[in-house]
Amino acid sequence: MSGSEEKNWECILTYTGPDLKLFRVRFDWVRNPRNAHTVKATVLESQDWVNVVALTHDEKLVVVYQHRFGTRETTAEIPAGIVENGETSKEAAIRELREETGYTSEEWEYLGYVEPNPAFLNNRCYHWVARNVIRTLPQELGNGEHLAV
Repeated sequence: MSGSEEKNWECILTYTGPDLKLFRVRFDWVRNPRNAHTVKATVLESQDWVNVVALTHDEKLVVVYQHRFGTRETTAEIPAGIVENGETSKEAAIRELREETGYTSEEWEYLGYVEPNPAFLNNRCYHWVARNVIRTLPQELGNGEHLAV
């Protein structure tokens, strides 16, 4: 199937569902170009995200430990977060690394982006590497965050 076939999916009706803070629900009724069958698609509209692979001068990976409500467990993760309105993905990566860990870097490399789950999400996740990071600042955590570095 070529990418041009995607344009053949006709959107018949769209309406907005609930706003879930991190996601806004959208329902689309679309017609399958293969058989004209109508499908109700649920889409979670979300802002773009960034992930930061932060490496110290001796190639150690900086991770954060935080409680995740979905799994009800503490997870080890790389610094990450939402790209705020008006920010580039690099600006968001720099901010998220600083806020979550207190680490900063002058050496940034863009790795590209992925669509995290295009079956029902409409956003992109951008990946950045920060090399030779050093801890220069205290964490700047929001009221709903509790992270260990």
